[in-house]
Amino acid sequence: MLTFIGLGLYDETDLSLKGLERIRLADHVFLEHYTSVLTGATPEKMEALFGKKVRYLYRDDVEGHPESFLALAKDEDVAFLTAGDPMVSTTHIDLRIRAAAMGVETGIIHGASIVSAVCGLTGLQNYRFGKSCSLPFPYGKWAPTTPIEVIEHNLAENLHTLVYLDIQPDRYMRVPEAVAMLEKMAADRGISVPLYVGVARAGSPAPVVAAGTAEALAGVDFGGPLHILVVPGELHVMEREYLSAFAGL
Repeated sequence: MLTFIGLGLYDETDLSLKGLERIRLADHVFLEHYTSVLTGATPEKMEALFGKKVRYLYRDDVEGHPESFLALAKDEDVAFLTAGDPMVSTTHIDLRIRAAAMGVETGIIHGASIVSAVCGLTGLQNYRFGKSCSLPFPYGKWAPTTPIEVIEHNLAENLHTLVYLDIQPDRYMRVPEAVAMLEKMAADRGISVPLYVGVARAGSPAPVVAAGTAEALAGVDFGGPLHILVVPGELHVMEREYLSAFAGL
């Protein structure tokens, strides 16, 4: 069996008891380490808690050549760990489909997700979010404009936009640089973004949440990763009150 297990938001203590039990019963434990990471955990801490050796998987292991660990799940119990909730990522949805095609039984143990955590930390109402988008680091002349297109559409519909910030092996995108990139894209399209809300280290003992204009957020020290960004639509009175109380609006 292949069991997808969400580890939660920040460190190894976010794992559910159900997830921990399944990990301890597994014959093999793999941790997917590229769609997101637990910045408050270390391999040593996780292995001490799990009582198991953890093997890391990267993009090519999961998207290009998953057959090696999927084959193990035909006859043994395999735990596939991810930060957050495992089925928020389309990569993992595709992996479950592949496993089913190979005749591998699968199961899911959900974990806390940034999708719901952002609502709790910002007070922005979950049913008012439109399509989300990812903001990648530019690569040479490649700098996709999809993020600002999604934001523009959502603003026209008075919806909030969750913007996932790029994670690479050697760097993490931070809120101020993400805002600067979006401001440039917005200027090129002749639109303006009136408000941003940045969140850092959701799930940690000391998350940072700040709301304001691009200029205001440029001066905020969000600290270490992981960061995520929201571009809100027009605020409901309760959303504005929450951001005023907890995000410095």
